[in-house]
Amino acid sequence: MRQALVVIDLAGVADARHVHRLLSEALDFPAWYGRNWDAFWDAITGLVDMPERLRFVGWHAFEQRCAAEARIMKNCLDRMAEQFPTRAAHVEYA
Repeated sequence: MRQALVVIDLAGVADARHVHRLLSEALDFPAWYGRNWDAFWDAITGLVDMPERLRFVGWHAFEQRCAAEARIMKNCLDRMAEQFPTRAAHVEYA
C-alpha cells in the first residue's frame, strides 16, 4: 500500500552519499541499495512503492549546494512521472 506523503528534509545535505542515505531511509529501499543514480532509478521504478506525494524540504538550498545531484534526482523523478504515471509520486520541491 502506498504511503500518502513522505517528507525528506534536505537541509544540511552536502554530497551524493548523504542524499542517497536519506532517500534510502525515507523510501524504504532494500539494504543492498547501491547508493547511486542508476540504483535509485531501479529502486523507484521496480523495488518499492513510491508514495502518492513526495515533498523535499530545503530543495532550493540543496539545489545550490549540490546542483548536479539535484538535477539528476529531479530528472529521474520527472522521467518516472512520464514513463510510469500511475506509480510515480507527485513531487513537491519546497
